[in-house]
Amino acid sequence: MRSAVEQLLRPPPDAILANGDTAVRAAHLATRTVPVIFIGSGDPVELGWVQSLARPGGNLTGFTVQEPSLGPKMLELLKEIAPRVRRVAVMFNPNSVGNRQTVDATAAAKSAVEVVPSPVRELPADIDAAMTKLKRDPSLGLIVLPEPAINSHRKLIIELSARHQLPAIHGVRAATADGALMSYGVDLPDLFRRAAAYVDRILRGDKPADLPVQQPTKFELVINLKTAKALGLTIPPSLLARANEVLE
Repeated sequence: MRSAVEQLLRPPPDAILANGDTAVRAAHLATRTVPVIFIGSGDPVELGWVQSLARPGGNLTGFTVQEPSLGPKMLELLKEIAPRVRRVAVMFNPNSVGNRQTVDATAAAKSAVEVVPSPVRELPADIDAAMTKLKRDPSLGLIVLPEPAINSHRKLIIELSARHQLPAIHGVRAATADGALMSYGVDLPDLFRRAAAYVDRILRGDKPADLPVQQPTKFELVINLKTAKALGLTIPPSLLARANEVLE
């Protein structure tokens, strides 16, 4: 990734748009002068990319996906759609600061459901190993946190979830479109639209140091009725009414 960014710097562009922590890290290491607008960072302050959300102070600014309530909300929704669930595995990337914070928030949520962290590093081998541990058990559920590397293997996770009859909620809409039971997470297209406005401001002369890092404001809930039927689940009307999209 870093070599790819270094190639982009010859000659230096007017700005770089970086999606996800891996890309942002590579851009941060490669340049301290070219403006970098990031999308999907977990915690840019803790990672040392900006001094604060309000005043970034360097050549990076952008849009974080970090929202502490995301994990507990996903747990609440999964319990609502699959009330028999008593234990939930949370699949996450331990190298992601944002993912780790979300796992902690989920585990700390006041719920009768036992939260079992399920870190995956080596992909897709760790995904297969983690899913193998989740035997056919009506009390089990799965939360898949949004993370680019894990999301790239979402079809494997969806396939294994179906095989094990495992109700799962993902953090990206694309997973539900591919056959996952449901998803709840940041409206990513909205972040890209907002990032485009930042690129425009920088090209007009604004400095990244003066543009505050923005947190997510729009979330979307998507439900796949076909997958729910295959799992023998009946979607409560109240949940269907709250969904942003229902896939037949």
